[in-house]
Amino acid sequence: MNVVSGIAGLVMGLVLGIFGSGGSIITTPALIYLAHLPPKSAIATSLGVIAITAAVATFQQWRRQNVDFKITAIFSLFSVSGAYLGTRLGVGLTVVTQLVIFACAMYAAAFKMLRPAPIHRSVGAAAVEPTPAAVSPSLIRVCLIAVAVGVLAGLVGVGGGFLIVPSLVLLCGLSIRQAIGTSVAIVTLNSTSGFLGYAGHVPIDYPLVGAFALLAIGGSVVGTRLAHRLSAEHLKRIFGVFLVLAASAILFKNLL
Repeated sequence: MNVVSGIAGLVMGLVLGIFGSGGSIITTPALIYLAHLPPKSAIATSLGVIAITAAVATFQQWRRQNVDFKITAIFSLFSVSGAYLGTRLGVGLTVVTQLVIFACAMYAAAFKMLRPAPIHRSVGAAAVEPTPAAVSPSLIRVCLIAVAVGVLAGLVGVGGGFLIVPSLVLLCGLSIRQAIGTSVAIVTLNSTSGFLGYAGHVPIDYPLVGAFALLAIGGSVVGTRLAHRLSAEHLKRIFGVFLVLAASAILFKNLL
């Protein structure tokens, strides 16, 4: 692994720690274009790296009481099944098709996160962070979305956090901080399931998985600390803009 791909590993962990997602947006291209892995192997390796890094990030978020284990269990039960199905589908698709699907889903998630939030009260000169509205989502709807997130996660080699975070905020009524913490727990399980789905079907460089994950873990520790210095609304806006930029870069790279 060269210096540039090592820096990409650090940045991947930083992004995962701040947003609870997005690591694969950096990891998969880095493994393809910097570490020179075949695309299918890069997708599988990316899932392994994300699984390890997200597990460490989950522990950090748990210590800050940002992980809702009940929602994690319900969401993961269905999304993990979807992730395994997605890997079976992904083995037979072209890489360009996989990445275009990935980018379109990111645009949809960004639209949801960038919609203007309800105006909240100010007390004196300080603004009070909006409290998530009470949400009573249909259990069936949440389960279907969990399966869809899982399928996409396995299909394009991602943890699925860029869709999980908006889903937890908009459907389950979690705050953005709780959504990020719970997301990394779900991402851990999704990525592990997806990685196991690819293992044995495509070549995987296990030493590279370990080396990349080690660097990413360092970045995730810093990212988690930075996330707690930002307001909830700033996190949502930054997250949304990040999705738009990343999706545009993927489409530009693969279609032009």
